Amino acid sequence: MTSTPIWLTEQDVVELIQLPDAITALEHSLAAESAGQAGNMSKTMLQYGKSNLHALGGQLGSLVGTKSWTHAEAGTCPLLMLWDAYDGQLAAVIEAFALGNMRTGGTSGLAAKWMSSPDASVMAIIGCGKQALSQVASVVAVRPIAELRVFSRSADTREAFAAKVQRELGIRAVPAASVEAAADGADVVTLATRATEPVMYGRFLKPGAHVNAIGAIGLDREEFAQDLFDRAGAVCVDYLDGVKKQSREFTRRFADDSWDRVQTLGSVIAAGHCVWQPTRISIFKAMGMGLSDVALGAALVDRARRAGVGRPIEPPKKAAIRFRQGSGQTAYGAASSVT
Repeated sequence: MTSTPIWLTEQDVVELIQLPDAITALEHSLAAESAGQAGNMSKTMLQYGKSNLHALGGQLGSLVGTKSWTHAEAGTCPLLMLWDAYDGQLAAVIEAFALGNMRTGGTSGLAAKWMSSPDASVMAIIGCGKQALSQVASVVAVRPIAELRVFSRSADTREAFAAKVQRELGIRAVPAASVEAAADGADVVTLATRATEPVMYGRFLKPGAHVNAIGAIGLDREEFAQDLFDRAGAVCVDYLDGVKKQSREFTRRFADDSWDRVQTLGSVIAAGHCVWQPTRISIFKAMGMGLSDVALGAALVDRARRAGVGRPIEPPKKAAIRFRQGSGQTAYGAASSVT
C-alpha cells in the first residue's frame, strides 16, 4: 500500500455513498463470499456489567478490516478499521454509525429483492427504533412499495414514525393498532424489535409474504413464533455460523434437526434466481456480518480517494522498547520517575 491512511467522518460517509450504492456493494460482497472469494469473521462479544464490547470483521479484495464498538450505559462509538490485506498497513479509520445503519438496512433490502414478490406494494414495520427508517428505505429501493403499516407499542411513536416516513420517503404510511393489523395482507414484513418473546405468528401472514427478522440478535431475544417455519418455503440467513450460535428462533427449530433447509442469502444471490413462492412465506434472518461492513468501507475508501476526501492519518511508526529502568529522558522529553 502506498496511499496515506485516511479518517472518514460520519459526514464523509453520508456524502460519499447513498443507500442504493450500499445495496449494490453488499450484493457483490455476499456473492463473493458464497464463491469463496471473501471472508467473514464471526461476531464476538464481551459482557461487562450492564454493557458489552463487540467486534466483527472480514476480508474483501485488497482490504481486511474489523468494526468494534462498546454498548455502554451512557452511549456508544463504533469505528471500522481497514488494513491493506497484502502489506498489513493501515488504510482507513471510518466512523461507523451511518455505515452500520446502511449495512443493516441494505442487507434487508437485498433479502427483499431476492426473496419477496417482485410486485410487493405493501410493507409492515414492527418496531420503530434507530434501524427502522433504513429498513423501510432499503425495501422501498428494491420493491414498488406504495403503503407502509407501522406498529410500535407506543401510539405516539408509531404516529411520529409514520409521519417521518411520509416526509422522508414519500410513501403512504399508516399507524397500526396491533402487530396483526400491521401484517394483515402485507407483502413484506420487517421485524426490528427487542422482543424476548414472539410477536409475529404464522396466522398473521398472507401466502407469499416475506419476513425480514433483524431485531433478535441474541439468545435472550425472539421475534417470531416457530409456526412461521411450518409455512415457509425459502429460509435464508446472512451468516449461518452466527445464526447457529446466537438465534433463539433458529436454534429452537434446527438444534436437533438438519440445517440443510437453511440457505445463505449469498448462495441465493450467486444462483441468480428469486426464491419467492406465491403460496408459501419466506424468512430472512440477519445477525450482522463483518464482511458487509468491510464491503461498505471498501466502497467508501475507493470513492474518498478518487474525490480527495478524508483527513490524512500519520501512519504508525515503530519505536524501540526501553528495557532498562533509569532516570534518563523519556521519549516525551520529561525525566523518567521509574526507579
